[in-house]
Amino acid sequence: MNSISKCVAVVGATGHTGQFVVHEALRRGLSVVAVGRSAARLDETIPEAVPRRVAELDDPVRLEQAFAGCAVVINCAGPFLDTAAPVAQAALRAGCHYIDVTAEQPSAQASFTELDAPARAAGKVVIPAAAFYGGLADLLASALAGDGEIDEITVAIALDRWWPTAGTRKTGERNTVPRLVVKNGHLAPFVPSAEVPDWVFSAPLGQQAMVEIPFSEVITLAHHLKVGEIRSLINRSALADIRDASTPQPTAADESGRSAQRFELVVRLIQGGLTRTAGVRGQDIYAVTAPIVVEAALRLLAPSYRRSGALSLAQAVDPVELLRALHGPALDLFGDALPG
Repeated sequence: MNSISKCVAVVGATGHTGQFVVHEALRRGLSVVAVGRSAARLDETIPEAVPRRVAELDDPVRLEQAFAGCAVVINCAGPFLDTAAPVAQAALRAGCHYIDVTAEQPSAQASFTELDAPARAAGKVVIPAAAFYGGLADLLASALAGDGEIDEITVAIALDRWWPTAGTRKTGERNTVPRLVVKNGHLAPFVPSAEVPDWVFSAPLGQQAMVEIPFSEVITLAHHLKVGEIRSLINRSALADIRDASTPQPTAADESGRSAQRFELVVRLIQGGLTRTAGVRGQDIYAVTAPIVVEAALRLLAPSYRRSGALSLAQAVDPVELLRALHGPALDLFGDALPG
């Protein structure tokens, strides 16, 4: 691959997650273009050797120019209800693949619906929700699934603390669209249930009181897997953290910039009378998004890559192979999808 074909543009590069993505891409030997709305903020947060380009969402020509010479655009700038469409469209016009890290169901759903035809016409892929939310559950469930219809998928998430970024809070305020689950094989409005059983995670998280809150994994899974029912659960204490306006933003606890937050995400899949379970454990849900999207970008950059359209992460790349790459350096993978 030549130097241009190894270039990725990171939109929202000055944000909390965007900075992790920039540094991970550089660590993996990729050329990076940092894209943001403020030249001063880019100068303040981005390594001096990294090219910076300023572009506003309402300037499609400038956005397209910002991606010139790149092969993949990674969008870390939420709320994605506002950013996904203009950034993805500019990426496709510039001849780039597009990846974003949304946890917003309506944004992921709109990308699948509205960007599939333009992506196919451009011979590129659009991958929404390729992050902790949306992407990891899609990889795990796809690695567990056999042929045919799946009876049920449950995604259970526990965080020992949820220190939300400013972007997470802004997205929560913006995203007021009703959430969706899968019932009887179809997307349906989410009706909260007062009776959600506890879930037992590994130590130190242990037994956790849970609440059902559907995130973008419901959309990514339903996009390509035939499933009777999909549920997404999170522990009540983490939800209480994010709903508390006084909960602080994450702060660095190690030299990589990660917070001290620990997480566990488990997928339980029931198919043909068999129950299979797999999960991941790790540190900092924002930081772990960086190796996920950079590993995905590396696969899109391969000269042999030929897929196109709006795809989930597990459709766009081999889920088992990607999980194998993440196991150890970024995540502790366990259960029935352990890499061989």
